[in-house]
Amino acid sequence: MKYKPPKFKRLEDMAAIDVGRLTEEQARTILEKIRWPKGLTCPSCGGKDVTRLQPISEKVRDGVIQCNGCRGQFTVTVGTVMEGSHITLRQWIQAFYAMCSSKKGISALQLQRNLGLGSYHSAWHLAHRIRLAMKDSTNGLLHGDVEVDETYIGGKPSRTDKDGNPIKNKRGRGTKKAPVVALIERDGQARAEVISHVNSENLKTVLQENVSPDATIFTDEAKDYLPIGKDFKGHESVNHSKEEFARGRVHVNTDESFFSLLKRGVHGVFHHVSKKHLPQYCDEFSFRWNNRKSSDGKRAVTAIRGIVGKSLPYSTLPSA
Repeated sequence: MKYKPPKFKRLEDMAAIDVGRLTEEQARTILEKIRWPKGLTCPSCGGKDVTRLQPISEKVRDGVIQCNGCRGQFTVTVGTVMEGSHITLRQWIQAFYAMCSSKKGISALQLQRNLGLGSYHSAWHLAHRIRLAMKDSTNGLLHGDVEVDETYIGGKPSRTDKDGNPIKNKRGRGTKKAPVVALIERDGQARAEVISHVNSENLKTVLQENVSPDATIFTDEAKDYLPIGKDFKGHESVNHSKEEFARGRVHVNTDESFFSLLKRGVHGVFHHVSKKHLPQYCDEFSFRWNNRKSSDGKRAVTAIRGIVGKSLPYSTLPSA
């Protein structure tokens, strides 16, 4: 049976199989409608009086638009994380869809294979630019009941030294792993931040930047939270050391669920995440958590809307 392309053109209505069948022109149309839902707009002057140039020669690329006001020329990628990329638009959309639909993430090596990219570095850079698009700094403060907890991300340390002698490795706050603090508003948004050390000063800074004073915070029994709790409407805690994991509405089990996804992604998909790039991975997992009730297509559209006004040249990325 001959394949009939879907009648709809909205990305939020598509399944992965439909995204894989997009043409370059269809991908451009989708991106333009997501970026400019009210019509094409010049990114330089904001003018709407524009003309789409026809690629009648090699001097005019596909998708070039000219503003009749400032006379500037632009495409849908100008002023976004995609600007200057040689990756096709259909590959970009497929990558967005894959990273938004994979619950525990997708590795750069897998993206390279699935998209047919020329190198691992291209896929790695692509994934980091999508994580930047996923990052949203306009969410405001968390309200209501907010769970706060920390975990440590990193590989298991060696059990023996170079001479084969056993090493007693510290756990928890004595480890060399990277500490991550998660703040989750029940039935709401999640934030995850990497901090240098787990102490009252660092925790207080994170909470003051992300949680409203009218919120009630729920933590474990760690003493570092005691002076911080006074800055909020209420502070309740559970004592994990005494195997108390829930006392009515008092628990941090939502945080534990978030950490479970994050750790399964790091250990099972990425295998290794350096401390330098861990904040970007936290942004990715926070984005999927915050949009967990959306369909894969709607989640991809939300991520694509975050491409504007952001840039991440390869030269600015620290090495792993």
